[in-house]
Parts: sequence; structure tokens; C-alpha cells
Amino acid sequence: MNTFTFHNPTTLHFGQGQLDKLTTEVPKYGKNILLVYGGGSIKANGIYDKVVQLLQGLEATIVELSGVEPNPRLTTVHRGVALCRSNNIDLILAVGGGSVIDCAKAIAVGAKFDGDFWDIATRKAAATGALPLATVLTIAATGSEMNSGSVITNWETQDKLGWGSPYSFPKFSILDPANTTSLPENQTVYGMVDIMSHVFEQYFHHDTNSPVQDGFCETILRTVIDTAPLLLADLNNLEHRATILYSGTMALNGTLSMGIRGDWATHNLEHAVSAVHDIPHGGGLAILFPNWMTHNLDANVGRFKQFAQRVFGIDAAGKSDKQIAEEGIAALRAFFTSIGAPSRLADYNIDESSIELMADKAMIYGDFGNFQKLTRADVVKIYQMSL
Repeated sequence: MNTFTFHNPTTLHFGQGQLDKLTTEVPKYGKNILLVYGGGSIKANGIYDKVVQLLQGLEATIVELSGVEPNPRLTTVHRGVALCRSNNIDLILAVGGGSVIDCAKAIAVGAKFDGDFWDIATRKAAATGALPLATVLTIAATGSEMNSGSVITNWETQDKLGWGSPYSFPKFSILDPANTTSLPENQTVYGMVDIMSHVFEQYFHHDTNSPVQDGFCETILRTVIDTAPLLLADLNNLEHRATILYSGTMALNGTLSMGIRGDWATHNLEHAVSAVHDIPHGGGLAILFPNWMTHNLDANVGRFKQFAQRVFGIDAAGKSDKQIAEEGIAALRAFFTSIGAPSRLADYNIDESSIELMADKAMIYGDFGNFQKLTRADVVKIYQMSL
């Protein structure tokens, strides 16, 4: 285990009825609110009306930014920054899933930055501050409600880049499982894949003496695997929704990565795919992760063996370590398929003609990955395996 310093300043309000916490939290920051949301589902399921009613009860002035994309665009960030500056916004309230929250983080930082936010995303400049940000989560997936990370797409250049800043942590986040029950089956599946993928990125490392971190990771993975079929059979079940919702937050709020160095190569691979093809993030991860595992199996067979035995209960009798590891990867692929996740890039009509372009996007900063450095040849190979 490596030395580390842990700090997470986000206040989490979890459980049914927690939306009312807006009445005590919002006044701490001011009355001018930028309400950020996506394509309108929060209006169909009633969450929008509840939030607006609570804000109006506080005599807040509400400015709206709707239409945040599933892969949030830089152009939408620019719109939000302009609204913040022209309306003297005190607090940004993101109501939605990870994409909405990621966009709101970029707006919060961009509003306090003397320049174009894209310079921050491309590592040409550092954030200098941020407007206060709060979230009402409606999708269990990214964990963005309790971390400082964000991913923004520049569609004009076809670049999708992750970034983060100490300034971009939400001040508070409200997680009521009832606000996730209207989520359709496919988005529920994508969310669970994303949660597991965040755990994988932190589980596959070469650090030693990490039994607590490993146990946390394995517990979250087994919990999602056990809960997924139950939730998909009853999408309105609040207990199952709460279990997945909490798993998503714990998967990426910094707890699992204390003292270890995660990989994050597969997320980079997927960002390049969806930058070019605009596919669902969780769908891309379901396709790529088993192939990343197979490609990097020899980097640490013991780690994959541990995963196979502790997460999927693979029987080791009469098998080599590599055989056990391969069965674990096969079990993961079978699980993803069982819940309706895609398995090939062809499922999104992606063929070999765009591999070189996707590889260009993935290699923007050179070789990447901490578990095993991926070169351009590795990237091309994994994409080919995923066709």
C-alpha cells in the first residue's frame, strides 16, 4: 500500500425523501440558481416539478439550461458559462445523471476561469476556482455525484477528455432511489456496467498489501452481479435501486483507490470510441473491458486469478492459474451478456474502418495505463478484438 492523503468534501444525503434537503442546503449559497438537466425525462417523471417547487418556496431565481447530451458537449458548457456570468449565478444545481453532473462541473469551473474551459480539459491550463455545485442524482452509474472528475466531448474535433480539479467536487448531493425508478432497462444496464468498470479500473493494480481495498472492490462487484438480475426483473423495486445507487457512489468517491494506483486505460479506450461514434459509455465499456483483460492477462495472472475466484467463484481444482483467470474473464462476458449489454463494436455498427481514427484519439497523450502501458499497437489490437 502506498502513502496517501484522502479528502472528500461532498455532503451526501441518501435515501427516500431526501429531496427536501434542498430547503436547508440551497440557502447556504444564494438565491440565483442555474438548473441544469438533460433531455426532459425529469419533467416526465415529476422530479423537475418537485425541484422547482422547493426552489420557488425559497424565493429563488431559477435560470434553466436544458438539453445536456449523454456525452456532454463543449458547446453546452459554453452556453452554461455564459448563463452563469449574465445572471450572477450563486449555485449550479444539476438534476440528472453523470453526464448532466459532468457538464455542470465544467460550467462551474468555466464560470470562474478567464479563458476557454477547453484549455482546462486539454491540460493547457488549470482551474482557478468554481461556482458552488450541487446535484440531485437520477441515474446510478458514474459516481460523479461524489467526486471531482468529469468528461467533456468536443464534437467539432471529435475529442472526449476526462479532467478533474479540487474545485469541482459537489458541495452536496441528494440520492433518493425513488428518483431512479423511471430509468429504462437499457440505461439501468449501462449504469451497472459503468459501476463495475470503475471498480475494475481500481482493482487491477500491482500494489501490495491491499486486502481492505481489494475486499471493498470485490464486495461491490459481487453486490452488483447479485442485484442486477433482481433489479432488471423489477425496475421499480426501491431496495434494489438503493443498492445499485449506493454501489455507484462508493465505486468512485475515492474510497477504493486509497493507497493504490489504478489503471484507467479502458476508460480512455472507450472515450475515443464514443468521441467518434457517440455511443453510450456503459455500452462501450461492456464491449472493451473483457478484451482489455484478455490482452493484459500475462501482466499479472495472479490478479486475474484472484478476481475469478473471489468475484465469480471459479473452481480452481485441476486448473492452472491462467485457466482460472481466463474462466473469470469468460464469466464476466457471460454476465454482461445475461443483462443485455453489448459484446461487439458491431452492435453499434462500428467496423474496422474507424480503428485508426479511434486509436489517434486514444493516443492523444501517448502511451497510457498504469496496470500495463498501452502502445498504439496495443490499442489497435484491443479494438480489433472488440469488433
